[in-house]
Amino acid sequence: MERILVSACLLGSRVRYDGGAKTSDDELLARWREEGRLVPFCPEVQGGLPVPRPPAEIEGGAGGAAVLEGAARIRTPAGDDVTDAFLLGARRALAAATSAGARLAILKEGSPSCGSLRIYDGTFGGRTTPGQGVTAALLERGGIRVFGEDRIPDAAAYLAHLLTARGGRRW
Repeated sequence: MERILVSACLLGSRVRYDGGAKTSDDELLARWREEGRLVPFCPEVQGGLPVPRPPAEIEGGAGGAAVLEGAARIRTPAGDDVTDAFLLGARRALAAATSAGARLAILKEGSPSCGSLRIYDGTFGGRTTPGQGVTAALLERGGIRVFGEDRIPDAAAYLAHLLTARGGRRW
C-alpha cells in the first residue's frame, strides 16, 4: 500500500503552536485514513518543541532550504533560536516517511516546518511569502513529493500515478 505522510494537525491532533488543530474535512483524506494509508506526524513536536509554544518563523522568509544549508535560522518573536528543534523534526519526518515507504506527503501550508508553497515572512506580521518550510524542503530533497492541504486533489493524482506505475489498485 502506498503510504502518505500527513501533518498530524490536519487529522485533529492538537499539536499546533497555539495548542490547536487544523482538522481537514477533505473526503479523500478521510478515505485514506480509513484505509490505513496515512502516517500522521508533527515535526515540531517530534523535534522536541512543547504544545503550546511560541510561534516561530524563518528569518527573512528565507525558506527551508536556507535553514538546511545553515544560511537562515528559525526564531520566536522574542528572538529565541529554535532552529535545532525544527531540523531534528525534519530529519525525523524524513525517517518516518522512509520507514513507512511514503513517496508523498500532505502538510500544513504556511508552517515554518510544513509549508510547501508559502511560509510566513519572518516579521511576525501575518504576511506570507513564497517558499517551503524546513520539513517540506528536506522531504523533497529525499525524493518525497509534498503537497499542501489545499492541494489534496493534486496529491490524489500523484498517488494514482504511483499506483498505476507499479500496477497497483487506483485507490
